Amino acid sequence: MPANLPPQYFEAEKRFRLAKSPEEKIATLEEMLAIMPKHKGTDHLRGELRARIAKLTQLAAKKSGVRRASMAIDKEGAAQIVVVGVPNCGKSQLVASITNASPAVAEYPFTTQGATPGMMVFENIQIQLIDTPPLSPQPMPWWLRHMLIRADALLIVVDLSDAPLSQMEEIMAQLVKARVGFGGREAGGEAEIILYCKKALIVGNKLDLGGACENFAALEGKYKDFLPAIPISAKEGTGLEELKGAIYQMLNIICVYTKVPGQKPDFTEPIVLARGSTVGGAAAEVHKDFAQKLKYARIWGSGKHDGLMVKRDHILEDGD
Repeated sequence: MPANLPPQYFEAEKRFRLAKSPEEKIATLEEMLAIMPKHKGTDHLRGELRARIAKLTQLAAKKSGVRRASMAIDKEGAAQIVVVGVPNCGKSQLVASITNASPAVAEYPFTTQGATPGMMVFENIQIQLIDTPPLSPQPMPWWLRHMLIRADALLIVVDLSDAPLSQMEEIMAQLVKARVGFGGREAGGEAEIILYCKKALIVGNKLDLGGACENFAALEGKYKDFLPAIPISAKEGTGLEELKGAIYQMLNIICVYTKVPGQKPDFTEPIVLARGSTVGGAAAEVHKDFAQKLKYARIWGSGKHDGLMVKRDHILEDGD
């Protein structure tokens, strides 16, 4: 099957050949991956590009001296979410408050130098949050850009007591440079340069400080059409449970459960799927051979009645 690569791919390929540093080469390879159509004809080429990126990532880590653990964090749990924000917005305090991580927390800026992962528990699943160095007008570290691209979603943390609209503009400008946008829209720049569309949630932090409520209303009003927002105080613990629920909703995932005939369902280890997934998709998560042999299943939850027999293409609902 032919690859049918678009002209933009070959333009990026030329830039790759001209790139000098590992960081530049990684950026162009990621661009080539984003541009490349996904079908059987490109499977081999996609694997080849990913292998190149992996080798260059190792090389860049050796040259820069950055610990590999701080720049290539393996995904754990139901999703991987990168937490971003400007200096002193309270990112680290937030991650420490809702996960098992212990990032450095201080009143002075740029406390966070590397990436710190932690696991957030929501109901019976775990979601990985990664605290990252603050965004600034300085060029974004190449490994942070790589992390943003790999993430399932972003949490954008702003300080509600200190001109949050200006903070958002600064954050959006940095994300545009990384070619990241949200909800089918660009992050505030030129649409043609946005290659990576991410799910995202604005977290308005420091709700306990003066002027925060009014500032949150202005923030929510400006971005409500394409970015949801939620107010919290990481320091006081206000709104943290609501934030966990908002993160789950933002991810647009569902949890379904398996049941051995004649026994009660196992609610301890859900199968996590994208919303809109089918019975066949759930079976594939159990084992590919099981999915191939599956003809029907019995469903409790979204069926007309418990134990209803459904086909492979039955669309599942959260809690089935």
